[in-house]
Amino acid sequence: MPTEKADTSAPRLTRKGQATRDRITSAAAALMFERGVAGTSLEDVQAAAEVSPSQIYHYFKDKRSLVKAVISVQTAQVVGAFGAVQPRFGRLDSMEALRAWRDFAVTLERSLDYAGGCPIGTLGSQLAETDPEARKDVAAGFALWEKSVVDGLQAMRDRGELRSDADPKRLGLALLTALQGGLLLTQIRRDTWALEVTLDAMLDHVESFVVPV
Repeated sequence: MPTEKADTSAPRLTRKGQATRDRITSAAAALMFERGVAGTSLEDVQAAAEVSPSQIYHYFKDKRSLVKAVISVQTAQVVGAFGAVQPRFGRLDSMEALRAWRDFAVTLERSLDYAGGCPIGTLGSQLAETDPEARKDVAAGFALWEKSVVDGLQAMRDRGELRSDADPKRLGLALLTALQGGLLLTQIRRDTWALEVTLDAMLDHVESFVVPV
């Protein structure tokens, strides 16, 4: 599993300053999700966040630093939505929770009218060949997301609910890869059929390791 870690450090800000920085980052994230990184200018972000140019450059020295902040925000949101520890599912350490996780992904894509794909996956595909540092940040985000799924599967095996030959790392990575491929095809096809089929197939595979009660 990759060991790169996202840099989430930021200068200490006042509450008002943090709110302004967050507003800029959120506006940039929404625009980049809709238009792509290349299709989003700092002027676009300034208008969407309703801030001045000086405020943009006070918090972000250039577009690259803003993209870095967007990756951090998108990673936190995606892992919060799809990760293994959250109120919606509890931990992803049961087949019931894993099936609920699958249903949530499908329902979310339908609510978004199948547009956009995965926020950090989309950023990664746009930046991987042009910005090595951004690629590392996206890779670190995926590693965090992967770990959150693996931890749930590991807990199932530790409790004896999965057979000893189940490999949580392989299964977790496969689940995340299935989700990513399903999200991409959902975006392209404008339906969730591929997402449903690939997640169901992977979850059926995981369930094949469940120890009968």
